[in-house]
Amino acid sequence: GIRARYQGAAADPTVTGLVELVTYGLKGVCAYLHHAEVLGKYSPEVSEGVQQALAFLASKEATDPNALLGWCLKLGEINIQVLAMLDQGHTDAFGHPTPTEVSRVPVEGKCLLVSGHDLADLEAVLQQAEGTGVNVYTHGEMLPAHSYPGLKKYPNLKGHYGGAWYKQKKDFHRFPGSILMTSNCIVEPLSTYRDKIFTTGAVGVGRVAHLPSKEFRPVVDAALAEPGFAAADLATFIDSPVTVGFGHETVLSVAGDVLDAVKTGKLSHVFLIGGCDGSEPSRKYYANLAKMLPQDTLTLTLGCAKFRLLGQDWGNLPGTGLPRLLDMGQCNDSYSAVVVAQALAKALDTDVNGLPLSIDISWFEQKAVAVLLSLLHLGVRNIRLGPRMPAFLTPEATAILVEKFNIQPADIGSPEKDMKLMMANK
Repeated sequence: GIRARYQGAAADPTVTGLVELVTYGLKGVCAYLHHAEVLGKYSPEVSEGVQQALAFLASKEATDPNALLGWCLKLGEINIQVLAMLDQGHTDAFGHPTPTEVSRVPVEGKCLLVSGHDLADLEAVLQQAEGTGVNVYTHGEMLPAHSYPGLKKYPNLKGHYGGAWYKQKKDFHRFPGSILMTSNCIVEPLSTYRDKIFTTGAVGVGRVAHLPSKEFRPVVDAALAEPGFAAADLATFIDSPVTVGFGHETVLSVAGDVLDAVKTGKLSHVFLIGGCDGSEPSRKYYANLAKMLPQDTLTLTLGCAKFRLLGQDWGNLPGTGLPRLLDMGQCNDSYSAVVVAQALAKALDTDVNGLPLSIDISWFEQKAVAVLLSLLHLGVRNIRLGPRMPAFLTPEATAILVEKFNIQPADIGSPEKDMKLMMANK
């Protein structure tokens, strides 16, 4: 493991940390690439880049810190290509997201829950459940699906149920229907719902039925066999809809308003709070940070970190019609943040580092690492990572990232201090 390599007699701690950074970044690129290929998007150039990265890791050159750092940035560049493919796959199939209010109160009747990331699987479920009386709900990172015209057209897509992925044992235990997991983020199921949860695609877990691609009739039949939501159940849900659908097409359509707000002093700063969520109490930092941000700031969010912020009334930017909280979608939609940042920088005749923009990433797994490498490829500085720095980054490797990009750990104990530093672009 990492520790054994770090403690080995011939190990170079700088090399060890950077090798792990390349490896995790490559895993993240491949995860995003899989999502894109499911949507029919392929790139020989990207595939060649993945093969070259693997060859590099097996070569003597992978003992050179400079070469390793170069490959970190190269993978960031490749990942931007992959995210663009994924974005095109989504929009070609389902149209561009538009701001959409999503109910979190279910309706009476049979029910089926779809979790994960793969929107094409959700559409297949919606189609196969048509005419059966089964209502379909999204869970976790499927929430942004409601903003796509090609998906919200289905009348049996009724709303969103539950919170972030790590709460699924509690959420799934209470769900009175069947469940389909379409990608990662599954937790070992409880016995109370193991016989009504199904997996498909790349995700799987022992003693759970795995369904072939797009063949979801068994999960529909399982929903019909469950009681579904009764009228009495509905009173236990709080009516707090959330609004999603602020992808790059929507945000850039009001770019003039954003630029005017910056130039007239109505908008002092933009915060990107996104990435992964998890169960650690320290991740409350992100909600606490958002709550103390000044009223003349905007917050962009994406990934399941959004669940730390959703469900509250953040209001509008004073003097404008711009919502103060804009959800840009799944972690798969990170490309939207890149497009918007580059477009605003161009309009203001600066680079991304010259924008009144701060990035505070909640990381958990390899896809967040790939996004980090993309930001580093773009030269973005002063990125905060939390709730702690990745364990695979040795202190020596971290020191290189601090020196070149001023990456810094989120100050979990003092979000107010972080906020003041970010407001000063530090």
